[in-house]
Amino acid sequence: MAFSTVGEFFAMGNHGLYVWTAYAVGAAVILFNVMSPRRLKKKLILDQKRRERREQV
Repeated sequence: MAFSTVGEFFAMGNHGLYVWTAYAVGAAVILFNVMSPRRLKKKLILDQKRRERREQV
């Protein structure tokens, strides 16, 4: 598929809104799948440190 202008590329032949929305949703899902385990790991480590502090007293 060849486009004459950058505007035609972004419009994707009147399907641009669907195409770019699909890309955005896909990127958001991938970002969530990367960030969620990191936040969970950080939370679990903090919870474990709190438990250890409580047990030492």
